[in-house]
Amino acid sequence: MRFNLICDTFPMSRLIFFSAITYPENLDLAKLLFLNFTPNPNVFVYNTMISAVSSSKNECFGLYSSMIRHRVSPDRQTFLYLMKASSFLSEVKQIHCHIIVSGCLSLGNYLWNSLVKFYMELGNFGVAEKVFARMPHPDVSSFNVMIVGYAKQGFSLEALKLYFKMVSDGIEPDEYTVLSLLVCCGHLSDIRLGKGVHGWIERRGPVYSSNLILSNALLDMYFKCKESGLAKRAFDAMKKKDMRSWNTMVVGFVRLGDMEAAQAVFDQMPKRDLVSWNSLLFGYSKKGCDQRTVRELFYEMTIVEKVKPDRVTMVSLISGAANNGELSHGRWVHGLVIRLQLKGDAFLSSALIDMYCKCGIIERAFMVFKTATEKDVALWTSMITGLAFHGNGQQALQLFGRMQEEGVTPNNVTLLAVLTACSHSGLVEEGLHVFNHMKDKFGFDPETEHYGSLVDLLCRAGRVEEAKDIVQKKMPMRPSQSMWGSILSACRGGEDIETAELALTELLKLEPEKEGGYVLLSNIYATVGRWGYSDKTREAMENRGVKKTAGYSSVVGVEGLHRFVAAEKQNHPRWTEIKRILQHLYNEMKPKLDCLDLLEIEIK
Repeated sequence: MRFNLICDTFPMSRLIFFSAITYPENLDLAKLLFLNFTPNPNVFVYNTMISAVSSSKNECFGLYSSMIRHRVSPDRQTFLYLMKASSFLSEVKQIHCHIIVSGCLSLGNYLWNSLVKFYMELGNFGVAEKVFARMPHPDVSSFNVMIVGYAKQGFSLEALKLYFKMVSDGIEPDEYTVLSLLVCCGHLSDIRLGKGVHGWIERRGPVYSSNLILSNALLDMYFKCKESGLAKRAFDAMKKKDMRSWNTMVVGFVRLGDMEAAQAVFDQMPKRDLVSWNSLLFGYSKKGCDQRTVRELFYEMTIVEKVKPDRVTMVSLISGAANNGELSHGRWVHGLVIRLQLKGDAFLSSALIDMYCKCGIIERAFMVFKTATEKDVALWTSMITGLAFHGNGQQALQLFGRMQEEGVTPNNVTLLAVLTACSHSGLVEEGLHVFNHMKDKFGFDPETEHYGSLVDLLCRAGRVEEAKDIVQKKMPMRPSQSMWGSILSACRGGEDIETAELALTELLKLEPEKEGGYVLLSNIYATVGRWGYSDKTREAMENRGVKKTAGYSSVVGVEGLHRFVAAEKQNHPRWTEIKRILQHLYNEMKPKLDCLDLLEIEIK
């Protein structure tokens, strides 16, 4: 001010940049300087302010409007900041129009690549592909933006096609290209291509082979292709390893269910973080191992290593208890959540609700739901799903109505849960109403799963012809195995053999190696006394090498989860003790239940 520079654009631009970008806590001061002491802001000043307020879309676009009114020409940075502030496709399209009018697209590939990236992130691959196709001279960065975008969204085949086009155009891939290729190989479980990419990395020498990001991605790819031996070889060959490398190995073995190998890598780790512990805990918990092993590992983590558990730790333990039906273990974890004073948010509460529902304690699940501090759509959906599988269709529908009253918008998974609730409770008209209003009321087109639930609903209600009509005529997609399975199951009474035969024919086209359809049709023939057809169905099943998987029972004991089938009883190492306990239980019950003579025969 003393040098009378207060309204000079250059010094003011430095002050604004210092206040808005270098020390963003002084943003209010930067706004004051911009509005009152910068009468002639240039493009640098506008860009600085737009970048500083990028979290507020209205302010960003307001500044851009002011820029246009003052006839200040935007540059590529202006448009990049505006795109970063945008969250809707329509906004990016408007910015795209302004970029074309401004002529900035002729300044190189920078804005072209940015437009493609933002279109890809917003899920509009069609427009992104059109922009990419119009680029006059796409370079390696341009191809990388497209390939990475495809890989992130799971469109691995499209990413690979673009890679081959890139190579055919004579453009040399870089480490970002290779990283995306490894992701695609993992998604597709294409070990042959994965090995080829690995070879490409090794041939490029230490610049690429010593790149930790590529090496870790390589390990992850091998595990996703279920090649743990190759992953171990690649890991042992790595000259440098970071925490991510070790964790990738532990997580990879856990995914494959090889807890012995996961434990061995875990024991060799020079240092362990929360991810390492969470991965191992999840693996042991999911596999149904001895509860004491899981608890000892948890206490070693918290007491010996002083690692503080987080929500992911607890959800891993809860998920394991839910999958194995271990109620006592689930209650122990719930007690830990309370003692550690972890916030009962939607993420943690959803896991607890799922666990209690799968363990059959629906009342406790509802108590967790009521006491949750946050209720998002996932939490509501978990509770509705639990009620659905417990046959409480009316309560599920009431909760669905309450969810909408409280302003929570259901998603397509919620609608599937509601349809399942109607199916399991015989609420046909209510289910049809929800299905018929999915598009106009909730904005979702029915997917294969929704049609499958609708078919199941009609089949359970005995309306097989309507279900068959939907599958054959009204669905816009191919019917799934579950749909034909529902129709076949609905014919168990033997009234409609023709439909049962049709359902089996279609079912075998989709899953010829599964035994369920053969057994069901054989039983249907037996029900109506057509024993010859029943035997022929069983013979066809045997001739095709299809074997019936034996059903098993499971018991949760102190030493973990035990699974067994009836045929194994004589070979069980503790069969004598089991027989003695069964005999004791039989003797206790005999005075009250004479019908348990069947049990005595089975024991003998």
